[in-house]
Amino acid sequence: MGGFVSRFWFMMFPAKEYKIIVVGLDNAGKTTTLYKLHLGEVVTTNPTVGSNVEELVYKNIRFEVWDLGGQERLRTSWATYYRGTHAVIVVIDSSDRARISTMKDELFRLLPHEELQNAVVLVFANKQDLKDAMTPAEITDALSLHSIKNHDWHIQACSALTGDGLYDGLGWIAQKVPGKTPT
Repeated sequence: MGGFVSRFWFMMFPAKEYKIIVVGLDNAGKTTTLYKLHLGEVVTTNPTVGSNVEELVYKNIRFEVWDLGGQERLRTSWATYYRGTHAVIVVIDSSDRARISTMKDELFRLLPHEELQNAVVLVFANKQDLKDAMTPAEITDALSLHSIKNHDWHIQACSALTGDGLYDGLGWIAQKVPGKTPT
């Protein structure tokens, strides 16, 4: 019965659809984040080679979410996924102080891309449940987020394992993208 009501609801009130790409360094928690949002549970993952894609529905908005592999050799292929992107989620391992500057370089390499001109940027400060995690303020400074002038951006503390903060971040995206028309 619930499936019928859901199908009827979307026939009467079609969901808007937006594309999100999820980027970050390897082991930041991108895939765990995606599946915690999609399935509501933590799944055992392997390093992503290429991409994973899932559809999420949040507040009658459909998000096509592309989780892109974060290994160094795969980052050069990220640009092939940018077309039609409405939002970029950058997942940061908040305990990985040694590589935060690498993620800053990757972030500032992708932001000027023509296909991302209108995309909003959400930074998930993941792994906040770890004792040595950087705070969102520390990550904001380390990534020089305040210097981003051509994109709306937001940083959200979260834990992909517990789910804390994930829907707050998705809610921010939902507030920012509905005025834009999907491509």
